Amino acid sequence: MIVAFGTHFQNPIMLAAGTAGFGRELDSTVALDRLGGIITKSVSPEPRHGHPAPRVAEFAGGMVNAIGLANPGVTVVAEQELPWLASHLHHARVVVSVVGDTVEGYGEVVGRLAGFDVVTAFELNLSCPNTARGGEHFGANDEVLREVVRRCARETTRPLIAKLAPTLADVGRTATVAVEAGAAGIAVVNTVPGAGGVAVGQGGVSGPPLLPIGLLAVRRVRAAVPVPIIGVGGVRSLEDVEAYREEGATLVAIGTAALADPRVPERLAARWERRHG
Repeated sequence: MIVAFGTHFQNPIMLAAGTAGFGRELDSTVALDRLGGIITKSVSPEPRHGHPAPRVAEFAGGMVNAIGLANPGVTVVAEQELPWLASHLHHARVVVSVVGDTVEGYGEVVGRLAGFDVVTAFELNLSCPNTARGGEHFGANDEVLREVVRRCARETTRPLIAKLAPTLADVGRTATVAVEAGAAGIAVVNTVPGAGGVAVGQGGVSGPPLLPIGLLAVRRVRAAVPVPIIGVGGVRSLEDVEAYREEGATLVAIGTAALADPRVPERLAARWERRHG
């Protein structure tokens, strides 16, 4: 049993944002309620169609994706997706990933979804571009980062988790800024930029190459702040889960490995529970 964000997680295994949809997409394949939790696909104020195909390209040992944050928008999520999660998940926790083109966009999504009891926390995807600042990532500017966290905190009493990019110059320092602004947790890492095989020419690299990057980021964040950390990137085995935990992660999210084999998270959750009770 893991205690984080004011609640209990039955194990540390999460499904990472962007790889599990809103749960129902995997319901016939994965025993979702056996997991520690699910982080939903990122939700924006308005629907997003995302980038043209091909959006995903494999390479030896990993993947480049350029989905473009496609999602049905906050209204559909409020009316259809969260009610489904509330009726189907009784043990696994739900964290809603949030994106916006502006600071106000983040606050709009959080405010619209804050009243749903099924939501344990909100993960703020701070690696997406801020249109008001020429495409600069929200997490790349301290003052903008503070604005996003504070704006969302005005809309909810639920914990806010700042998801930070691996390309930040000093991820520990940025994590400190987020926590001082009101973030209750940190998630690291997101994908790293890469090119090849996708229609828009570049995307995010994920899969096994992210493991050492994620481990180092967790180490640096743990040294900087005392809040719960979600470790993300390159997880394929129980040994990878334990490595993240040893570096200081409270929870561990699985992404690309679950795309290759959707039952990997369920197997890792069962193995972790057998080992730790």
